[in-house]
Amino acid sequence: MDTVERLDGRALLAIAIALLTWSSAYAAIAYALPAFTPGEVAFARLLIGSLCFAALLLVKRVPLPARRDWPQLALLGVLGLSVYHLCLNYAETRIASGTASILISLVPAATAAVSAFWLRERLTLRTWIGLAVALIGTVLVVLASGQRVEVDPHALLVLVCVAVSAIFFVGQKALFARSSMVGVTAFAMFAGTLGTLPFGWHLPQALAAASWPHIGALLWLGIAPTFIGYLAWNMAVNRASASRVSSFIYLSPPIALLIGWLWLHEVPNALILVGGAITVGGVVLANARRRAAPAAIVPVKPVEACERC
Repeated sequence: MDTVERLDGRALLAIAIALLTWSSAYAAIAYALPAFTPGEVAFARLLIGSLCFAALLLVKRVPLPARRDWPQLALLGVLGLSVYHLCLNYAETRIASGTASILISLVPAATAAVSAFWLRERLTLRTWIGLAVALIGTVLVVLASGQRVEVDPHALLVLVCVAVSAIFFVGQKALFARSSMVGVTAFAMFAGTLGTLPFGWHLPQALAAASWPHIGALLWLGIAPTFIGYLAWNMAVNRASASRVSSFIYLSPPIALLIGWLWLHEVPNALILVGGAITVGGVVLANARRRAAPAAIVPVKPVEACERC
């Protein structure tokens, strides 16, 4: 499958959908955790996402990837989905959301590093500077929003999330060239669901005892951030480089604050606006492409008359 290695309109729309759905996941997880264990939340959302992908495969008649890619995809699914969601859910029960937000913001830089090593993507100095600037802006947004930031050993779980996310994004990108994007995403989701199965054995009993709002939070997690979010994200990664697409993760905290401003009328202070502007500027800088140099005009020497003619 040929990929369009540029951020066109479709890629930007897919990124926007993914970020909007993913930004809602943190609140939904926090809402569901009082009624379910972290493992049950991870298994439930991945199971719902897998059911949605299975229906999509049947309706669209999309084939699964070639069997030679199954071991790699299974490993990616367990790392990028099972390990990621289990670590994130357990971390959210112990550490402050501000700490998690700042650490998760390391995903773009980690993805860029893995892309450079695995896919041999050449990243310019401008890209690295843009990623650093966007990270500074994200930290300012988190700190200025009043979220608590603390040093806690459980923060290491979030660093695990950062590492496996980078491997997951780049590893899938390498398979899009020879398999359907939907098929690759679906197979990884199936593998990730199986990876969390041991942590969800008691989910039926928990569902019977839970209230409908808590069950609704699980349904939202499975349909919006998991099914729609990952599908939209991989659509963008399929059309552009993983490092460039991942740089937009820096926009998650500003987007969450913007939603709070428009929906809950939570007016941000000046420092939040400054941090958001810095973040946006860093993302723009990281994705700016240097203009191609104009082709040099090579002077054509006049043809000398042949003396023999």
